[in-house]
Amino acid sequence: MISIVTNYASMVGNSNLQTTNNFQTQTVEALTTGYRINSSGDDPAGLAVANQYRDNISELTQGVINANTGVSTLQIMDGGLSNISTMLDRLKTLATESASTTFTGDRSNINVEYQQLVGQITQQATNIGLNAGGTNNVNNVVYVGGGSDNTNSEVDVDLSGTGNAVDSGSLGLTGSTVQGGGTELTGNSVALNTSGATFLSANASETFKFSLINDGAAQAVTATVTGTTSGLSENDVLSQLNTTLNQYGITAQVGSDGQLQFAGSTAFTVSAATTDTTDAVATAASTASNSSLYNVQGEATFAPQAETLSFQNGSNTAAVTLSSTGTLAQAITAINNATSSLGIYAVKNAAGTGISFQSGSNFSVSTNTAAGVFTATGVQTVTAPVASATSTGNATSAITAINNALQQLGQAQAAVGAGENKLQYAINLANSQITNFSSAQSQIRDADVATEAANLSQAQVLEQASVAAMAQANAAPQGLLKLLQG
Repeated sequence: MISIVTNYASMVGNSNLQTTNNFQTQTVEALTTGYRINSSGDDPAGLAVANQYRDNISELTQGVINANTGVSTLQIMDGGLSNISTMLDRLKTLATESASTTFTGDRSNINVEYQQLVGQITQQATNIGLNAGGTNNVNNVVYVGGGSDNTNSEVDVDLSGTGNAVDSGSLGLTGSTVQGGGTELTGNSVALNTSGATFLSANASETFKFSLINDGAAQAVTATVTGTTSGLSENDVLSQLNTTLNQYGITAQVGSDGQLQFAGSTAFTVSAATTDTTDAVATAASTASNSSLYNVQGEATFAPQAETLSFQNGSNTAAVTLSSTGTLAQAITAINNATSSLGIYAVKNAAGTGISFQSGSNFSVSTNTAAGVFTATGVQTVTAPVASATSTGNATSAITAINNALQQLGQAQAAVGAGENKLQYAINLANSQITNFSSAQSQIRDADVATEAANLSQAQVLEQASVAAMAQANAAPQGLLKLLQG
């Protein structure tokens, strides 16, 4: 049938031209975006799978950043641990030097550097977050991704607990010293190292009154420990005491039985006083004389009397004559003026009513009358340093503490090093997963440029052919006009 109303051939050509034009548009879009799927309608199922791959890639990419940040943090810790290890080496050197009985220097001077290093270890441990309860003294969790669930997507670097803390307290170095052996307070029964114990709560305080030698002369010094509402720890007590005492060459420390003791190469006596009876630092009215020195005690209560005292230290001698009208303080000053060059010193006894004679080496003292400084005439017996206060005892104990600290530090270093390796392995896996997920996504979403280029050529040819065919189809009805000419 030939019709001028409906040009079926033109309509077919137009329909095919639209299809070809849409095909060409899709091909151009694929070539210009690089993607085969540019909308949900292009491949709904494929788009869902590709989006999941893309989501995994985003997660893993950030996970790699997280892991690299974790590695950097662990490397900072590793550097700090290495520095602490170097400081432990120095502490070991100082302790070994002081542990020799042939050492002829002043152990107090060695102890100054030792205590500063002990404090510096805590500071550096805090800086890297590996002090007790520090920011990194926890189970560090790094989310990397790529796992079947959240747990498998995480990397744990467990640095929690006291075993991974490297501050001086956690390493067992707090209270250690290389100074001469310590002297405990007579009559004291308070153990400072009791687990969880606190002292001087409710803002209580306790004073320790020292009679000591400073620059060759007797001096009175009061060291006060001031509590807080909740009380003080063992370290708090020692810190407050040493803030006052270290400048005089005296160190407060804790003995093996947990009780407070004082050590130093200087002559001293001490008495404790407190009104607190529940959580005092030391029992009230407990006293001590420096038992790490040779010493002899005078009359408990000084009675002024004309008296001559004779001292001998090796081949060196000194004599001093006391007045029958002099005071206790005047007697001590006169004695020290005569004997300080021999290294023999006089200080008030622990009660503050008599005289204690002390020296770092053996000496003898005699008196020509009784009931003055001494209760009897003749040569007075000089007591040797007690075994618990030997000059090397603290140093050898410090060596043991340092050895233990080195072992614990090694454990912390091992945990940090293992954490670095775990994170590096996680980074390698994540990078591999990123590569494979990207490849899988590409297979689904990316355009095949060669195919799309061929499709574009095909679409262009079909478009041109469709246009030409439509031109012929549109011209066909005009031939019918010949039939109408008469």
